[in-house]
Amino acid sequence: MKSDEKAEKTNNPAKDKKKNFVTPRTLPGFMELLPAEQVLFNKMLDTIRTTYETFGFIPLDTPIIEFAEILLAKAGGETEKQIYKFDKGDNELALRFDLTVPLAKYVSQYYHSLTFPFRRYQIGKVFRGERPQKGRFREFYQCDIDIIGDGELSIMNDAEIPSIIYQTFKRMGFENFTIRINNRKILNGFFEALGLRDRASDVLRTIDKIDKIGEDSVRIELSNIGINQASVDSIIQFLSIKGSNSNVISALESMNIDNPVYLQGIQELKDVIYYIGCFEVPEKNFTVDLTIARGLDYYTGTVYETILNDYPQIGSVCSGGRYDNLAEYYTEKNLPGVGISIGLTRLFYKLLEAEIIKTANSSTAKVLIISMIEDMSFPLKLATELRSNGINTEIYYNNKGIKGKLTYANKLGIQFVAIIGEDEIKTGEISLKNMFTGEQQKLPLSEIIKRVS
Repeated sequence: MKSDEKAEKTNNPAKDKKKNFVTPRTLPGFMELLPAEQVLFNKMLDTIRTTYETFGFIPLDTPIIEFAEILLAKAGGETEKQIYKFDKGDNELALRFDLTVPLAKYVSQYYHSLTFPFRRYQIGKVFRGERPQKGRFREFYQCDIDIIGDGELSIMNDAEIPSIIYQTFKRMGFENFTIRINNRKILNGFFEALGLRDRASDVLRTIDKIDKIGEDSVRIELSNIGINQASVDSIIQFLSIKGSNSNVISALESMNIDNPVYLQGIQELKDVIYYIGCFEVPEKNFTVDLTIARGLDYYTGTVYETILNDYPQIGSVCSGGRYDNLAEYYTEKNLPGVGISIGLTRLFYKLLEAEIIKTANSSTAKVLIISMIEDMSFPLKLATELRSNGINTEIYYNNKGIKGKLTYANKLGIQFVAIIGEDEIKTGEISLKNMFTGEQQKLPLSEIIKRVS
């Protein structure tokens, strides 16, 4: 007896000691969603994608991993500190930190195979090793569009971008939002007129914070970087110009600043405002805002930021602008462009947190087929027919009672249940139950397709 016990102990170690499980956990700054949340997230992503394609943008997918020298050709400072780098063999590699640098590499590499203007969209994950905060992630989706010209790019493209933003957020169900527009040439020309040409980048980065830190803090920061008090007052007064789009333009023109960069910026802004109207974007949804600077140095003309007016605490939900030369670090060719980006992961998190959007279904199925008979041939044929008509359909295979099967449909938020029994097979009419209303009817297949489509 003791010998048998010893053998059992040797052959079944799991019975002798408790298994040490690894605690399941996710890295900070990486978002994982429950099924209902993921379904909602995917719907937002699909809305953005289909809107981009409506305007004729071509999908592009670049590698998540690139040679580090490619991604760091232009980067420096905080960007270089945040990038994920690692060695594999003799190669120093990195995870992409945005979708713009990979686009620059792509256009340079495949220049002779592309047709310009090159209109691409890309939706994909990017990675930044910054300290995770609430609503800020180390891994997140960006949804970008860019229009790249070969040597030149019409200002009409700058005007089309707001119409794409407008259609995108309308299709996502928003009405009360504002696309804030400015032109960096106006700002740069104004700073030149103040004698601050060499300090323009520092001033731009400072005034770009005005929504976050307020006017008083901007005044202090401008003084701290060596701007004299008279110039600080002029800058704040300039940024305070408000009113209708036409009134702001008139105020800019009435300043009588004889600077060619400033005057070119005003003309570009006037053209963009005019053509946005031609795209039938309501004026209540776009406005000239001189505080929009977009602190990144590569923006050279029109700049955009979009806010949801009812939820200003979320901040900008879509931003971008015009740049003179996308690929200056990879090619001698002049490739001007204009584009925008939606940080979808952050946007989704903020909307969900504020209960602006709410989860509903944990399934993509519109119909759940429940069979009350052993022979599954008819339910399988029914599912195939529904799917061939574009109706997402799931079959419940587990052997449970009708109550348990209906509970399953309810928990997943599936709207319709098709119940198959002997009577349904004999008559050819299927019992269709609407789980949202409780209504149940026997209907022929053709009518079911109409009801659930």
